[in-house]
Amino acid sequence: MSQIQTWNIGFPRIGEKRELKFALEKYWKGQIDLAELEALSAELRRRHWAYQKEAGIDSVACNDFSWYDQTLDMIATLGLEPERFRAIDDATERYFAMARGNKECVAMEMTKWFNTNYHYIVPELSDKLKGSVDASRIKALYAEAKAAGIEKPRINLVGPLTFLANAKRPDSHESPLGLFGQILPLYEELLRQLAELDDELIVQIEEPIFVTDAVAELGMLIKNAYTALARVDDRIRLYVVTYFDHAVEAAKILAKTPVAGIGLDFLYDDGRNLEVLDAIAESGKELIAGVIDGRNIWRTDLDARKELLERIALSVERDRIIVSPSCSLLHIPFTLRYEEKLSSEVRSYLAFAVERLEELRLLDALFRGAELGDADAAALDASRSALAERRSNRSVTDAEVRKRMEGLDALKRKREVPFNERILTQHEKFGYKPLATTTIGSFPQTPELRKVRRDFKRGEIGVEEYERYIEEQIRDCVAFQERIDLEVLVHGEFERNDMVEYFGEQLSGVAFSANGWVQSYGSRCVKPPLIYGDVSRPEPMTVRWSTFAQSLTERPMKGMLTGPVTILNWSFVRDDQPRSETCYQIALAIRDEVDDLQKAGIGMIQVDEAAFKEGYPLRAAKRPDYEKFALESFWITTNVAKPETQIHTHMCYSEFNDIIDTIEGMDADVISIETARSGNVLLRIFKERGYEMEIGPGVYDIHSPRVPSVEEMTGQIRALLEVLPARQLWINPDCGLKTRGWPEVEASLEHMVEAVKTVRAEIGAE
Repeated sequence: MSQIQTWNIGFPRIGEKRELKFALEKYWKGQIDLAELEALSAELRRRHWAYQKEAGIDSVACNDFSWYDQTLDMIATLGLEPERFRAIDDATERYFAMARGNKECVAMEMTKWFNTNYHYIVPELSDKLKGSVDASRIKALYAEAKAAGIEKPRINLVGPLTFLANAKRPDSHESPLGLFGQILPLYEELLRQLAELDDELIVQIEEPIFVTDAVAELGMLIKNAYTALARVDDRIRLYVVTYFDHAVEAAKILAKTPVAGIGLDFLYDDGRNLEVLDAIAESGKELIAGVIDGRNIWRTDLDARKELLERIALSVERDRIIVSPSCSLLHIPFTLRYEEKLSSEVRSYLAFAVERLEELRLLDALFRGAELGDADAAALDASRSALAERRSNRSVTDAEVRKRMEGLDALKRKREVPFNERILTQHEKFGYKPLATTTIGSFPQTPELRKVRRDFKRGEIGVEEYERYIEEQIRDCVAFQERIDLEVLVHGEFERNDMVEYFGEQLSGVAFSANGWVQSYGSRCVKPPLIYGDVSRPEPMTVRWSTFAQSLTERPMKGMLTGPVTILNWSFVRDDQPRSETCYQIALAIRDEVDDLQKAGIGMIQVDEAAFKEGYPLRAAKRPDYEKFALESFWITTNVAKPETQIHTHMCYSEFNDIIDTIEGMDADVISIETARSGNVLLRIFKERGYEMEIGPGVYDIHSPRVPSVEEMTGQIRALLEVLPARQLWINPDCGLKTRGWPEVEASLEHMVEAVKTVRAEIGAE
């Protein structure tokens, strides 16, 4: 048995001040070379290992650091790059081309990692796959970690069943799980290569697919996979880790395999994982107990978690229990160290990744009955005091919000006039053609723009100068859209740093960190709001800029809002009341903004629900409750709109196959979705469902720097028309344009408009 008592599943990789983000973007622009990127990455890894070592964490991963995504790392390690990238000889160039695309190759599809805002690259597999395992990168990181003082570095791998279940087969309608017989030998070979590293090697294999309903079809595969993998080499101790929900079915099977240990999430499991403790105890395996929250940022009640561990210890021997976060700390910000502007009250309620390490060590000491030193005793007292103060703090409650919530039931309904009547009124009002062209909302945010916003926030420029600058950006953006003949315009969102943060900063009950960044994908980071109290909207948030933009043009100007469900799912949400209550409060605030916009003359209003799918529970049994409050929140927000006010919504990269009914139930007049990377598979599902509302499938991928040609987009639009009629389709990019540069945006949108005109001429729709 190992002497491991504490285990950190994974650590944020972006750096405490987003060093990796900035280095990657400089590398992509050619401003630094590969050697500089590698040097910076090595320095970050050393720093991250040092934080964990200094906190006394026993098991630390050597390869949880990635330049883009851990699934993409597995694709490269197993030699499963899609054929279109194999002509790229340079491994680094090939790696980033798979993630971002290049002039010749469309990027691989990207979607959400289970129910988080982290995105992974979707493996593309075929019957002809021939992998070629290369463990050199992992071996190098192992040696690097040992040199940095990590005595027994751990290796993390995305598990074979999660890898397969999250993959797609572009050349087949069969499940990727059918390729199990071809993937398992690659994992066996990888473990054989890794076994050479040390006399004893600890390997964490992550299988979050085991906490989903897909586990029902995985029974024999789980047994076969982990019986085989655990026997590859006696030097390897294999631990299978799950997170985000219960893994009762899989844990019972794993208990009968030769793996060394099983990791379970005891916070997001609704108590279900307690059911398998006896089976784990009888197996003699170690239990990695996820009892520190890896997904939220509120300070841990260490006494309550000690009680939970004591309950677990009634079944599993204490010395076989390893204390751990519930999942990787990748999903929370790096550290509170630089949060000097947060109120001391709110700051005392929080714990980010570095602080979670201290909580992990303290909790383990409490659980083991270890004698606390003076510093640890003081830290424990401070934690208890902060929790007591938060529980007694009445400033988080707003009497007006509570009163308004009492009348909520009357607002939980769809719009009074049905879609098939509303849409006729809207077509008569706006007169747009089939294949109407628009964008999703944001336009490029230049370094100059970001500097002006920063200067304004710091008080270095005044309101008048700031607003004059933003007006200039909007004028130029509107003029550009008119020049290329886009038909429904946007103001560009130049006043906004982030689609959630912008609104959160103007809502009461919400705080913001200065440096609380979390990785979304690649170099893209977000800074989620901290919702600590009742939420309300003190004053209009977007009317000023939307009405200014509309005054510049006769064409429709969309008002741009972020929906309540997305604000909820992309925030760190208070844990002292149900999430549904917080969502309803946000919905009331955004409802007021919808009404103010339409009263100000904005006839099209987009309520983005980019994260609607993200909040779905991973188990079907839990989904009705989520769907109920999510739909009701969207209705509360939008049913104030008049029949002639057209409500748009937008959804980002997700799998929508199983929620089409819910999307239709949202009752939005127009929905825009991503199809550029995934093809028409999603659109066919809308057709099969008989979806009646209008749809804007993204015709080009904004997450790649490549500019698609007119011919390419013409072909894309023709393919759309094979699925849905022109009258039902809008044409737009697949997401907002804020992360792209102006030259590529201008060229891409010009090509898009030209392609639409070509197709309209072909079908007689001009």
